[in-house]
Amino acid sequence: MQNRVLINNFIRSKEVRVVSETGEQLGVMNIFDAIDLAKSKGLDLIQVTEKVEPPVCKISNYGKYLYSLQKKEKSHKQPKGGELKEIRLTFNISPHDMETRAKQGKKFLEEGNKVKINMALRGREKAMGNFAKEKAQKFLDDLNLLIPIKTERELKREPIGFTMIVSKK
Repeated sequence: MQNRVLINNFIRSKEVRVVSETGEQLGVMNIFDAIDLAKSKGLDLIQVTEKVEPPVCKISNYGKYLYSLQKKEKSHKQPKGGELKEIRLTFNISPHDMETRAKQGKKFLEEGNKVKINMALRGREKAMGNFAKEKAQKFLDDLNLLIPIKTERELKREPIGFTMIVSKK
């Protein structure tokens, strides 16, 4: 439910504390005098808060006020980080691709995310589990050279291959 912003004749209070468009305090006024003052300047009387007695109203352009509220709402997003990012490795991954994925993992960890390392095995690759484990361990060593890591979940064999979760120390 979004709070409605009251303007001009929709403000229910008899008296209001008025702030000019420049931020200057104009004092407590009768609501009709405050609306007339705003109209004479070609602006609107906007109720900023009703938590105090008398409510605080500002003389401003209604459209600009709504725009500034929307910008403020957007800037209060959750801080980045804390997500689980995934890096997929393949059985026959080349050394250069391994380095590239390690750099990507470093970037994720620096942002505060955890990284899930997933090595999917298909067909006959499943029979060569030791080789796949060595590849995954080589990737962890490469990543550990770039940024110190701690293991959240050990390298675990699953039906699709191997997975593990790491985070920054």
